Amino acid sequence: MKEGLKNTVLVLLITASLVQSYFLIYRLPGSYSIVNSESNYIKTENMGQEQRVENVLFPDQMIIHMGKDKHTIFYPESTFYQLIYSRLQGRNFGNFERQSVDSADWEELKKKHPGIELSFDGGIPVSLLQRVMQLDTDSLFQAETIHKIWIYTSDKDPKVHALFFSARGDVVYEASDVDLTVQDVLQHVDFGTGWTPYQLTEAGYYIPKEPLEVLQVEIPTGQYTVEQMQRSLFFDPSMTRNIQEKDGSEIYTDSKRSLQVKYNQRWISYNDPAAVLTSEVDRTKDVLAAIDFVNQYGGFNGTYRLTMDTEDQSTEINLLPYYDSYQILDLPQYGFEHMYLDVQKESVATYERSLLYLREGEEIDKQMVQLPYGEELEQQIKEVAGDTDLVSVYPAYHPQPTEAGMKLIPVWTVKLSTGEVRTLETK
Repeated sequence: MKEGLKNTVLVLLITASLVQSYFLIYRLPGSYSIVNSESNYIKTENMGQEQRVENVLFPDQMIIHMGKDKHTIFYPESTFYQLIYSRLQGRNFGNFERQSVDSADWEELKKKHPGIELSFDGGIPVSLLQRVMQLDTDSLFQAETIHKIWIYTSDKDPKVHALFFSARGDVVYEASDVDLTVQDVLQHVDFGTGWTPYQLTEAGYYIPKEPLEVLQVEIPTGQYTVEQMQRSLFFDPSMTRNIQEKDGSEIYTDSKRSLQVKYNQRWISYNDPAAVLTSEVDRTKDVLAAIDFVNQYGGFNGTYRLTMDTEDQSTEINLLPYYDSYQILDLPQYGFEHMYLDVQKESVATYERSLLYLREGEEIDKQMVQLPYGEELEQQIKEVAGDTDLVSVYPAYHPQPTEAGMKLIPVWTVKLSTGEVRTLETK
């Protein structure tokens, strides 16, 4: 009996010891824990939605060629754009054959043959393109970056041609195995009938022959606080110190990483010098790392399209905001700019973003406006471009601050061969 009593007392003592240890480590409910995990400082609140990389990889425009030099353009989010793109994503392309880009007069063929052209501004590596389209693996093709896909058919050749143009501009790859019929292509092309007609100019860009109607909208804005970004980006915000710069900006640092706040605290730049430069760059892994980073540290508010600038030792990534079907341009003097990341060996060295965001779904005012077209538009383009070659002409939103938030004003935008982007004045 004494042995049983001893065992009972021993069990009670052990239980009491465990309970006491628990409260010493974690304290009582409602008080602060002595043991802190890294998750206490990462994503402490829901600042924005997470996105998959597939959701930020899409063509900036879809050009429908209808033969007899007739064309129209569908922009992202529009009904036929989404319908055609989703169907193409479900079809397979394989057995790629390489040829010189000078092997044919592609501009002339676009005038004659019905087809669909997908434009990827800045180019997209094949390994990333395979995440949104079904492309067979090919060692030669796999190393390419594609900036344009053209799928067409010809009366003289009853088959579907699928061409993938290299961003280098010297070669084009044709898929001889295409999971599309001539009737499939013609059906997609027919969707362009009755929509705003475009003409292909001698300079190689498209302008509408009729007024292009675009929605002008005023939207209230929200703004993340510096404290939110501090809590999100630093493992222990209490260990950071604040430095006031002469230009009015502030820098928060934990002696390793830094967070710079500019433009009346509407814009931030985060830098982590621990990122390692390397000659072995994997663009796909860098992009995936960038999307994971944004998901973890701030998230996405609305729709963004990804473009890339590839340096020798890093991958520069731009995440461009969209409203409806059109890109929202930067307004740097107001601290309203697109997201930018510099990724080195899957590690983010620089992360820049605006603290402002649009409260979509709470629009204050909407109205349809017409953008100029035809000869008037072409004359404006020539005046803006001067002697510089054009890369593209496209509609976009110019943001304008208002008392209630931000007004998105539709404008024609010209991208020059120098990389500069200029907007045409609206009347």
